Amino acid sequence: MATGKSGRYWAALIAILVAVIAIGSVIIWSGYSGRQPIEISITPAQDSPDIIYVDGAVNNPGTYLLKEGGSLEDIIQAAGGTTNSADLALIKLYIPQMGEEAGPQKIDINRAEVWLLEALPDIGEVRAQAIVDYRQQNGLFTNINELTKVDGIGITTYEKVKDLITVAD
Repeated sequence: MATGKSGRYWAALIAILVAVIAIGSVIIWSGYSGRQPIEISITPAQDSPDIIYVDGAVNNPGTYLLKEGGSLEDIIQAAGGTTNSADLALIKLYIPQMGEEAGPQKIDINRAEVWLLEALPDIGEVRAQAIVDYRQQNGLFTNINELTKVDGIGITTYEKVKDLITVAD
């Protein structure tokens, strides 16, 4: 039997070699245990349509259905195309996190019909028609503050709707 430092060296070397062979054997054996690999594939749900919300420098901001094979260009066209002030070099796509709630869609007071304007707080049929009439007589609103120029809409009503309306180009 070997003694001294060289004997301990050889004993340690053999112990390490045996451990490496044992671990390697376990790894190789587990790879050939006959199990088939698990294949996971995630497919989008077929029963829910792809609904896209378009806002910004488009003629008709709103929610649109993306048809199968549809493109970003198709969605922009569905939204009436871009306005003259659109910067196509800066198109932004926003994907919300799971559970994130989107804020309410703002109503464009330059394009909304009477029935849609009626949905605003304190805007009934009479005030909604007054907004449409004002728009037809005076042209498009240039900012939301001009809503107070409409007969029957004062500061109190404006304060209730200002976060729910917009003026697109």
